[in-house]
Amino acid sequence: MNISVIGTGYVGLVTGACFAEFGVQVICADVDGEKIERLQRGEIPIYEPGLESLVTRNMREGRLSFTVDTAAAVRDSLVVFIAVPTPPVEDGSTDLSAVEDVAREIGRAMDGYKVIVNKSTVPVGTAGKVRGWVEDELAKGGRTSRFSVASNPEFLREGAAIGDFMRPDRVVIGTDDEEATAILKSLYRPLYLIETPVVLTNVSTAELTKYAANAFLAAKISFINEIAHLCEQIGADVHHIARGIGLDRRIGAKFLHPGPGFGGSCFPKDTRSVAHFAREKGTALEIVEAVIRVNQQQRQRMLDKIEGALGGSVSGCTLGVLGLSFKPETDDIRESPAIDVIRELLARGAAVQAYDPQAMEQARKVLPDVALCDNAYGAAQGADALVIVTEWNQFRMLNLERIRSLLRRPIVADLRNVYDPETMRAAGFEYVSVGR
Repeated sequence: MNISVIGTGYVGLVTGACFAEFGVQVICADVDGEKIERLQRGEIPIYEPGLESLVTRNMREGRLSFTVDTAAAVRDSLVVFIAVPTPPVEDGSTDLSAVEDVAREIGRAMDGYKVIVNKSTVPVGTAGKVRGWVEDELAKGGRTSRFSVASNPEFLREGAAIGDFMRPDRVVIGTDDEEATAILKSLYRPLYLIETPVVLTNVSTAELTKYAANAFLAAKISFINEIAHLCEQIGADVHHIARGIGLDRRIGAKFLHPGPGFGGSCFPKDTRSVAHFAREKGTALEIVEAVIRVNQQQRQRMLDKIEGALGGSVSGCTLGVLGLSFKPETDDIRESPAIDVIRELLARGAAVQAYDPQAMEQARKVLPDVALCDNAYGAAQGADALVIVTEWNQFRMLNLERIRSLLRRPIVADLRNVYDPETMRAAGFEYVSVGR
């Protein structure tokens, strides 16, 4: 089976490379000529563990190729995945302009039956819009052609995307006709062989499933952050509470880790999008609205924590910050708590020097006033406090004696609870964490 994936960001590139690994013939297309040239040379424009070797191997074996000619990619494919950005609009709605551009291009290029699949995260009803855009372009050309529009949302975690695709918890396929269902089931046959649960449903249900999943996970994060704040008022330990409730299989232990709030390309955008969509339908999602508010408040709580450790103000202080990406094992800084915290620290009169194992290049574009260091110890050098914002593994076993000698004042604000409070205090640090 020949397929094309339009868009070569996190979702599109991983999707294309993993389908190629299954033995499918894949063409990945993008309007960004420079990115396509880099990919054709085997250069991966994003950091995702294992992706470079996967792309290189499948290019070498002739199953994966890259092009700027979207029309040719569409004509050569039975299934066309749309995997382009759907960024948020200021009011919380979703910008579908890239999806529309691709849909219209498909309509202009279509020369026979195609299954058009939304892989991008899009509001409920987008499949109908895609159908309309394709039909409009067909009509403009005086042509008719049969096609199906399906929804196949992604559930990929940045930093673990390849494993999530190759061994997923589930696959959700939303279609409104049997032909498209049969084709997509055939495409995902390798996952049937490892007994991956496959949810077959209609298009609207599949579209909403993605939002429901992300909203629920975001709710768990905001919930435990609220509990952490209460723990600080009464002398309780949020980690013991998380374990105490997480062992209940109805709740589960994942996403019960306190910190500076969720970020990234999915949770902030998707919670705002589904809340906006629900309001438009006259059915406000009160829990999701609260999740968004708590997440915003959590940034402020972290800033208060840092200022409290420094006597009430960061003005005139130099702060070393560890972590810039929104989570470990990615270079993605979109909606990163670290970026938000740093910007506010700068606004309050602090100087910031920072280090991240992968996100330095991305951060340099948005934080021109921050001194970017070569390593964690460089970030600590001469700082009034060290702030841990992203829990990269290499920050978990720092040489504490060396860190203390480098800091101007032995203060550590650990916003991810990487270290044990007793150990840090025994090592001579004034140590603050979250919910302990």
